[in-house]
Order: sequence, then C-alpha cells, then structure tokens
Amino acid sequence: MTAEFSFAPRTVLPNGLGRTGVIHTPHGDIRTPAFIAVGTKATVKAVLPDSVAELGAQAVLANAYHLFLQPGSDIVDSAGGLGAFMNWPGPTFTDSGGFQVMSLGVGFKKVLAMDAAGLADDDVIADGKSRLAHVDDDGVTFTSHLNGDRHRFTPEVSMRIQHELGADIMFAFDECTTLMNTREYQERSLERTQAWAVRCLAEHGRLTQDRTGKPYQALFGVVQGAQYEDLRRRAAHDLAALEVDGHRFDGFGIGGALEKENLGTIVGWVCSELPVDKPRHLLGISEPDDFFAAIEAGADTFDCVMPSRVARNAAIYTRDGRFNVNTAANRRNFGPLEDGCDCYTCAHYTRAYLHHLFKAKEMLAATLATIHNERFTVRLVDDIRASIEDGRFAEFKAEALGRFYSSER
Repeated sequence: MTAEFSFAPRTVLPNGLGRTGVIHTPHGDIRTPAFIAVGTKATVKAVLPDSVAELGAQAVLANAYHLFLQPGSDIVDSAGGLGAFMNWPGPTFTDSGGFQVMSLGVGFKKVLAMDAAGLADDDVIADGKSRLAHVDDDGVTFTSHLNGDRHRFTPEVSMRIQHELGADIMFAFDECTTLMNTREYQERSLERTQAWAVRCLAEHGRLTQDRTGKPYQALFGVVQGAQYEDLRRRAAHDLAALEVDGHRFDGFGIGGALEKENLGTIVGWVCSELPVDKPRHLLGISEPDDFFAAIEAGADTFDCVMPSRVARNAAIYTRDGRFNVNTAANRRNFGPLEDGCDCYTCAHYTRAYLHHLFKAKEMLAATLATIHNERFTVRLVDDIRASIEDGRFAEFKAEALGRFYSSER
C-alpha cells in the first residue's frame, strides 16, 4: 500500500475477525464496515449523485465490463476518470469483469437456487440462457449482449480498462465459478485465477508507472474456491503471499457463488488467512442477515444491486421487514414508507403517493423508492459499525434481525 492508499483497523470483535476500520483513498476515506452503492454504468439507477451522497453512501462501484462496452473506457479516461465522468467526488470501485464470466457464461446469479444442491455439471446453462462467454487459460472470449460483437478479456485487458476508468479500488481479473461446477473444475479454475493474479499484478505495476501523475489505484486480489474450505484457504493464503516485481495486492475481494447458509463460514475461512492490515471486500450481498454474518466473519465492505433493483419493482426495505408499496393496502396510507426513517423520500412523501407513482408507471417512483432502499442499507451497515465500536454488536444483531424477520409484510 502507498501513502495515497491505506487501511487502518480499529475496533475488533472478540472473535478476532470482525472489525471496524478506515480505508484511505485519493478521493477520501471510507469508514468500515461500509456498504458501497452500485452504479453499474456510472450511475446509481434513477438517482442523482448528489442524492447518493446525501443518503450517506461513502463510495460507489461501477462495472468494468459494461463501461468497456458503453461508452468505452477510453472516453471515461478522457473525461478525467469515473468520478469526474459521473460527477461523484468520493471514492470509487470498479469490478474486473470476472463476474460476467459466470453470468454471461451460464446465466446464473451469485447465489444459486437451493434446488441446485448436489448437482455437478461443468457445462451447465441456466434455463432460457445461451452461453455468451468462453473461458480458456489465457482469458475469456465473449459476445456482447448489446450488439453481438465478439470481445476478448485477459488479465492485461482488464487492468488497462480499469486503469482507464480510474477507480480508487479495482479488482484483479478472475474466473467466477458456480456451485454446480465439479470439484475438479474448481481446482483448475483456482489455478487459472492464481495465474491471472500474477499477470494482473505485473500489468498493474507497469500501468501505474506509465500513468504517472494519475492518483494511485489500489488493486485487490479476488479469492475464489466456491464452497470448499481447503480451496478457499489456499487461495487466500497464496494471494496474500503473492509478490510480483515488488508489487503486492492492496486488499482482497471475496468472490464466487456462495450458498446463503454458509456465507459467514466461508468468509471466516478466507479472512482468517488474510493479513489484518488490508481491507476485504465481499462482492454482491445486501440482505440484513448476510451483512451481520459477513461482518462478524471479517468482511469490511460490500456491494450489491439489490436495494435499487427491487426498488424499481416497488419493494421497500424497512426495519420491520420488506413490503410492496404498490399493493392495495397502501393506496390510502398517508404515512411515510418507514416511521422514523431520515431519508429524503420519507421526509417528503407518503406510501399513497408512491403507490400512485408505481400504478401510473411514473419514473419518479423508481427514484424515490431507490433513495429509501439505499438509505436503509447504508444506515444498517453504519449502525452495525457503531455497535462494534460501542461493544454491543451481539445485542444489536439480535435486535435488528429479530425485528426484520419477525413477520412477512
């Protein structure tokens, strides 16, 4: 790590894994644990960057694959980098495109349906999907979902794209497997991801030197290994020890498909192998119980599209659970989405108004619902951080989860 990027752990939970801390970046500090709002295409859908800042988000994450396709990473570079391009003054993250290897390749989301348990198929395809990505030891060839053009991602290409995007934190190119892949394939994939990590570090060092005058961009290695303890521990240990031309990873991502009930266990395996003085980012979670499990096991930051995605379908998060605001019960409800919520939407609008907006298919519906859901998620993780610092994590966990999951709404 450099003077422009560092991580300082602070309060540590009794288990020695969960902690608070501060990530220092060229564009500001991130107090951890922290939820990183997802702005896939250089925008948190339906919400102004000013509103994202007002709801308390400390950083945003954009998708290298999508920005490579449109508008092109060279255009973002010419604009002054991701933050300048989208008018976001704070820290920024970009992912590597590795997740698209799985989502384009087999059509599955991060957590597979439980009816996939016990199945093993290295050529599996989700129902109704076609294979748009093909992996080999050198990289990935994929077909654009926008226009059918063929492209090639390698570790070097991913590093070039992410350097052009200019995020404060970026991720090494990796292969994200599914829970359906066989043990044999998981082992081969882990070796491939490790080899790609070596190439990413080498190319990151070269580009950092070539692009002098640019703010330093931290590079995180990504730990794979699916549901296998020995593979996860080996991957974490090897990435933590990796050094190429004097360069080491500045932090680590925890990736891959994770079964929900094993999330905390897997994160714990990984974090117990990683150095305590470097941050750990868990890719793609947003449910309250997942936050508590991951934070307790040692994860520092998180990202997920779900708060904004479900908001666009009228689903609202509250401390008392989740409900749909477009149901008949809310047609004449003139209270806020959530009593006691400090977000802009709850301060100015009623459930009845949002019910009307969704029924009328007005664009403002998505904006107001997203502001609330993002604020709920950011505030929950902020409250978890405060509970660790105050020495009442266990009590807050029991209280918050007991309330959220107490009833179906």
